[in-house]
Amino acid sequence: MESNHTKSSDSYAADISSIREAQVRIKPFAQQTPVLTSDTLDSIAGRKLYFKCECFQKGGAFKFRGACNAIFSLDDDQATKGVVTHSSGNHAAALSLAAKLRGIPAYIVIPKDAPKCKVANVKRYGGQVIFSEPSMQSREDTANKVLQDTGAVLIPSSNDRRIISGQGTISLEFLEQASDIDTLIVPISGGGMISGVALAAKAINPAIRILAAEPLGANDAFQSKSNGRITKLSEVNTIADGLRAFLGDLTWPIVRDLVDDVIVVDDKEIIQAMKLCYEILKIAVEPSGAIGLAAVLSDGFRKNPVYSECNHIGIVLSGGNVDLGVLWNSFDK
Repeated sequence: MESNHTKSSDSYAADISSIREAQVRIKPFAQQTPVLTSDTLDSIAGRKLYFKCECFQKGGAFKFRGACNAIFSLDDDQATKGVVTHSSGNHAAALSLAAKLRGIPAYIVIPKDAPKCKVANVKRYGGQVIFSEPSMQSREDTANKVLQDTGAVLIPSSNDRRIISGQGTISLEFLEQASDIDTLIVPISGGGMISGVALAAKAINPAIRILAAEPLGANDAFQSKSNGRITKLSEVNTIADGLRAFLGDLTWPIVRDLVDDVIVVDDKEIIQAMKLCYEILKIAVEPSGAIGLAAVLSDGFRKNPVYSECNHIGIVLSGGNVDLGVLWNSFDK
């Protein structure tokens, strides 16, 4: 592991003031999502758990916060030509919805293998879908062509100051709703959410512990933290389709310096956590959204003495856009 870095917060892509500004900007549009607790899950985990239900956010995921902040940060000249992004799903839907609220076009590049429910969300919110091949190279090339053709503004899914600031509003709400929290567990992919969450949470409570939850089949953040530099994988393989992106040059320094550890879990653990969310919390949570609970219940967390003082844990249930086609088909048989 690389030696500790000292870095002033004003040299990061976002800070507590930009996050507070984002909170004011998105307040007319975003939901303040509820925090749920469960005595049953507390007893299973052996700790007090607080679940921030971003699955109830507009668009079905936390992504609406960042997308809304980005869209409403644009001046009128920038906004008229619309926005473009490439995304596997939740950011795509969020950007489409935010653009619709502002009355501007959204051009959304989506890989052909994205879950059908996420493509349907984009179309429902008025986004113009352009399909690419599943590779990141194809996604980027397709988005660049759309940019050239339309003159629209690129809004990345995570590696963007406006996005990071918008996602950081999760912490502002969460720590007000559950002030006892000593540890936050957040899914990690491109790092936009955990960067914003960490910046805001550590500004409010410097002693708070920030842990990332990551799937074994896409454990680039774990490897990046271990190697002390951004490490990208040649291929990813996980049921958590929302956690397949890599850290960027804006999110990486924040993750490197402010995220205390990365907990890696396998897909079976993620599915078990989804099942518990359905059966006990009575809410639909997608694989990427359930990974925080999977991390808390994993042997790697429970048996590690480093975490013995993590007694009041906030878990971000980041989204609920799961394709339920298989479930409904099983009822039809």
